[in-house]
Amino acid sequence: METWWRALTFTLGYNTSVVTLGAMLLAAGAGMVGTFVLLRKRALVSDAISHATLPGLALAFILVGLATGDGRYLPALLLGAAGSAAIGLWAVQAISARTRLGEDAAIGAVLSSFFAFGVVLITVIQSMAVAGQAGLTGYLVGATAGMLASEAKLIAGSALGLLLAVLVLRRDLLLVCFDADFARTQGLDTGRLDLVLLLLMAVVVIGLKVTGLILIVALTIIPPVAARFWTDQPMRMVALAALLGALAGYLGVTVSSVREGLPTGPLIVLSAFALFMVSFLFSPRRGVLASLLAYRRLRRRVHLRQGLLALAREEPIFDDLTLNLLRRRGHIRRDGVATPAGLAAARDAEHEERLWALYRARYPDDALHREHAGLVPIHEVLSPDAIMALETQLMGRREAAR
Repeated sequence: METWWRALTFTLGYNTSVVTLGAMLLAAGAGMVGTFVLLRKRALVSDAISHATLPGLALAFILVGLATGDGRYLPALLLGAAGSAAIGLWAVQAISARTRLGEDAAIGAVLSSFFAFGVVLITVIQSMAVAGQAGLTGYLVGATAGMLASEAKLIAGSALGLLLAVLVLRRDLLLVCFDADFARTQGLDTGRLDLVLLLLMAVVVIGLKVTGLILIVALTIIPPVAARFWTDQPMRMVALAALLGALAGYLGVTVSSVREGLPTGPLIVLSAFALFMVSFLFSPRRGVLASLLAYRRLRRRVHLRQGLLALAREEPIFDDLTLNLLRRRGHIRRDGVATPAGLAAARDAEHEERLWALYRARYPDDALHREHAGLVPIHEVLSPDAIMALETQLMGRREAAR
């Protein structure tokens, strides 16, 4: 228990604290950028970019290894990964823009081709007399536990740069994400903004050391998707995605530091998935539990409404749920006979049904936008003046019928 507490409070050791902070900052940056990528409906592009880093990483390792005898030089490896990722991004855009293939086909072609080329280069590296070959696999599955303070500082600087870029470009990026055609009419260069957005995905390259190229894409997708369950506001979604990403990094490194032998990168991704499942199940807006409760409330409301209308029209009621609801509300007795309170509620329900019917007939377009019109008390939806106008029209109909 003491070990858990020390891990949670950053007192387990200097290296653990460095790794935890670095992972949190990386996941927060990935969540921020991933939100815009998700809203732009280009989540798979991050997958293509991550896999496209492998050949550049391997080529940089070969060149540095031939020059120095040890290929593990982080700046060169990241530069090579960034270069091949940029080429892969250009290839995706060129294929989708200059051919009849869709973007998904372009992503699949680039992802598989670049990754296969990278695997071939890794096979070549294994036959070379170069030191540091064992450390290269860390960039595939992540080597978070071996993060250095300099690497954590690089991640922190990159996360700060991402935050500043998001704050400066947030309006233009959001406009492109939601309506690219309108953005063009406003004089924005959507192609350039798309390129800027994808360049911000440099967090994928930085994250190679933490979760590896296979898992880093998860940090750019899962936190934004989880954040989407909690809010409709884009900038709140950006902030929540960053917060959820940081929390996933914190939990993943904490569990890994307490339990020996567990890989840190996969645990970070699993923590992000756990946060997604919590959002998916328990979000008060779109969660499964909230949806089930809303469906149950709607179902009970429909049955109660139909039961009251049946009482008003003196129609028999056979549905067990409707009978139980009417009994619980005191509208009918155990033998099914309506109580005085039930008859009064039935008359009110029938009168309100006539008002809703008149409203739908008079204002059909507006009625389409009224969710579940007829199930909600009319005074909670329409203004008193509108209700008075409907009452006057209904009274005029009655007098004309006489």
